[in-house]
Amino acid sequence: MFKDNDFLAFTLANPHGAAPAAFTTDTGIEVALWDTGILCLTPANPGNKDIVLSCGVHGNETAPIEIVRDLAKAVLDGSLPLAHRLLLLIGNPPAINAGKREIEENLNRLFSGAHSKGDGQNAERERANALEAAVARFYHERVDAQRSDAQRQEALRLHYDLHTAIRGSQHEKFVVYPFLHGKPRSKEQVMFLAECGVDTVLLSDDPTTTFSYFSTNEFAAHGFTVELGKVRPFGQNDMSRFKATADTLAKLVSQRELVLPAYDESRLNLYRISRVINKQSDSFAFTFGEDVENFTSYPKGHLLATDGAIEHRVELDAEAVIFPNARVAVGQRACLLVARTQLD
Repeated sequence: MFKDNDFLAFTLANPHGAAPAAFTTDTGIEVALWDTGILCLTPANPGNKDIVLSCGVHGNETAPIEIVRDLAKAVLDGSLPLAHRLLLLIGNPPAINAGKREIEENLNRLFSGAHSKGDGQNAERERANALEAAVARFYHERVDAQRSDAQRQEALRLHYDLHTAIRGSQHEKFVVYPFLHGKPRSKEQVMFLAECGVDTVLLSDDPTTTFSYFSTNEFAAHGFTVELGKVRPFGQNDMSRFKATADTLAKLVSQRELVLPAYDESRLNLYRISRVINKQSDSFAFTFGEDVENFTSYPKGHLLATDGAIEHRVELDAEAVIFPNARVAVGQRACLLVARTQLD
């Protein structure tokens, strides 16, 4: 089905859809293409993890796309054994082909049903709906195949949504840990991410419409938005900088039990979202330049942005800026402010 086992090349050659297909590899892996960029891999004797790896939700974030492409090749050609059920998702193929973050709308703000709210439809809204359905199908298929409640408890649901950021960052690799509505955070998952080279964790305290929040809220998965560095075009990524991430993800999918170190907060930078600043008019502007990095901190009272007559100033003793983007649509998030914290 895939020439040279290149799932990405097939996806980009069929950006708007692909007919479902299935086959079994020489190593006994059931391969099921559900749609373009949606590939379900099932080993003969699946372990206790149901793993979703997504990338390309923003089309210009190429390093995670390359990581997923290489992992898929290794599983399909048999060089990497598969121990667990695995769903690979390439989020926005038309935007990848265009080399753009999005075609019409930010796909990562369209989950948890947001794709069906408001007026009109577009390709990103249709894709968000399709990706939601794929995740639901993937997690439910194991449940449907099991016969007892005890067995249903065995599967550990995981979703790592891989990204790179528009700006550089004082912490190159960081993760957004979605709001869990009072449930405890997983120290084991935080240490898994640390093994991936992600030493900074941003704790969200509010519901969002991101892909990772959808999986955590709807299916009790351990879900994360994983930021692996700065946006660069295909061919310009130094993949050696992603070796820890790629190697640890390969271990996750290929080993039935992954041994992780004990929780060690000294290895981590922990932040909590203190405030969200939304753009309210076309006059919105930051007081800092395009070269200011994520996690740049400012003192209390510092003027961060203006929005017509509105002034946005630092409210705590110190707050750092994350994901600043003045070019978002009116009504969307222009940046996050975060402050240092500890795990729950």
